[in-house]
Amino acid sequence: MKVRELREHARELDFTPQEQVRWLAPRQLARTAVKAVLAAVFAGYSDKREVQEVLDAGLLEAPLGDPDAREIWIDYVADIGDGFDATSSVAWTLAEEELVVAPAGGESADSRTTPEGLRLSRGSLLVLGGDEVYPAASATAYEDRMKGPYRAALPEAADRPLMVALPGNHDWYDGLTAFLRMFTQQRSIGGWQTRQTRSYFCVRLPERWWLVGLDSQLGAYFDDPQLRYFEKHLSANLQPGDGVIVCSAEPTWLESVEKDADAFNALHWFDRNLIRTRGVPGSDRRVPTHASVRLWLTGDHHHYARYAERLPGDPPGTGAPAPDPRRRQMVTCGLGGAYLAATHRLPAVLPLPPGGARLRDKDEPPAEFARTGRTYPDAEESRRLARGIAVPWSGRWLPWRNLGFAKLAAVLHAFLFLLLCFLFALAEGVLRPVDAVRRAGLADFWGFCAVCLGVAGALLVLGFLGRLLRRRRAAPPSGPAVATLSQALVALGALAVTVAVPFPASWDGWLVLLLCLAVAAVLGAVVGSGVFALWVLCAKGGQVAEWQMSGQSIEDHKGFLRLRIAPGGDLTLYPLVLERICREWELRDGPSGGKRPVPTGMPAVRLIEDPVVISRGA
Repeated sequence: MKVRELREHARELDFTPQEQVRWLAPRQLARTAVKAVLAAVFAGYSDKREVQEVLDAGLLEAPLGDPDAREIWIDYVADIGDGFDATSSVAWTLAEEELVVAPAGGESADSRTTPEGLRLSRGSLLVLGGDEVYPAASATAYEDRMKGPYRAALPEAADRPLMVALPGNHDWYDGLTAFLRMFTQQRSIGGWQTRQTRSYFCVRLPERWWLVGLDSQLGAYFDDPQLRYFEKHLSANLQPGDGVIVCSAEPTWLESVEKDADAFNALHWFDRNLIRTRGVPGSDRRVPTHASVRLWLTGDHHHYARYAERLPGDPPGTGAPAPDPRRRQMVTCGLGGAYLAATHRLPAVLPLPPGGARLRDKDEPPAEFARTGRTYPDAEESRRLARGIAVPWSGRWLPWRNLGFAKLAAVLHAFLFLLLCFLFALAEGVLRPVDAVRRAGLADFWGFCAVCLGVAGALLVLGFLGRLLRRRRAAPPSGPAVATLSQALVALGALAVTVAVPFPASWDGWLVLLLCLAVAAVLGAVVGSGVFALWVLCAKGGQVAEWQMSGQSIEDHKGFLRLRIAPGGDLTLYPLVLERICREWELRDGPSGGKRPVPTGMPAVRLIEDPVVISRGA
């Protein structure tokens, strides 16, 4: 069964499977934009994190029921609650009691490798790293896009794995209401057990490791109740040599280099003041804990990328550092279900905090983290996939993947055609625009076109001079100006086509006008959308460049992280990927009644890169 067929069995499934979100569909884009704006405006006035202080919150421990454990497997997945096929494929892979995965390439040096592949046990702890639902949070959206698929994948489990979650920006779009109801009521989601009572958490792990989940709202500061929670349950308990895993909802280390030099400030402050040092009760003095963050984890960007700390003695340059367990690691893995994102624009080196950061106390000199050799997708594949938005035969062309956008383009170009017809009639000295189209020749059109292009050129020159005077340097035309001009050219093309058509004199003017509007609408939907896709493809950065991938809603290429803390304290990170997701399902009886969708075949899993070993001590 396909997703559309499964939707007919929603009552038996107890949830409604959803299609992948089409991010450039105008209706979807508008709804999400409104919720995002409302969330940003009102978040500061009704911060749910402040209210959570009334909720009892203690230190969590994993694995559940085994405080003396010396080993633990942990699964980390982020950006999960999108289309059913992708979300459920990842959920079923996570639910497997043991995975056999193919190596990244060549022979693996891991001791768990068998002739069939690397054998990895299911996590006793599942960490949801943010954006558990798309496009915006609500009780129904969580049920259909996250809880339903995960409950179907693991209806029950004897070992009762713990599930913890931190909210991303999409979880905050309803003020965090649905997130708190879903994850802080200490209920089960299938075989996974929730135990946190707030939107942040601290988990004590075996072998003196700690897992921290931070809630920075929509890129804001850490609230006082949250800081007091971590002072009590984390800072006060850290011992020299302890290792900490910090999970955040956004890769602010990337944003501090790409967008805002202050983006990493909050995480850097947290590291300096709550992990590396702690306050002395009754004084302003701080003492070192000799503990350290060994691994930073995040999602939000829907790809896999790892940055490793440069150590003294490393050769200068931007090359990938050699494997060394002493290196701290920063990992982005947002492959849990949402559209695939690009990697070919990632910076090679991250100085943290960057020089422009407005911090009173910061590390000097800044630590440097260099991108490792393997990203997913790799840079070449990322460029190839990005081009798909502008290639009609790719199967991911913008109008095909976002039919609502093509409809909007058709309506827009119909209005543009009416406007141009009116101006053309004025230029030809006739009263009715349709008469100008019927009587004029191509020579008349080219004269009108020259006037339009002259006006557009004059506006571009004026804009150029204005930017030159303001910035004291030359600057190319703005992106929106280029996009508008390109659509105007398509509209002129539609006018040229209608002028060239010899409409019979006996045809009624309204019929001719309707036919002209139909021509303009079709050309707008096809050519206008295609030209817009080319403009998106040419973007070099910013929000428009992100549309190159989000506009395609690529469902394949999903993945997650599996971590193992071994006796002795070493942590091994296994980045896993599903090249193809499952798209065929069958209904089977659930263990406690009802039906559940089961994949007709489990997707193959492989490593993105060789396992990464991280020592507990710095």
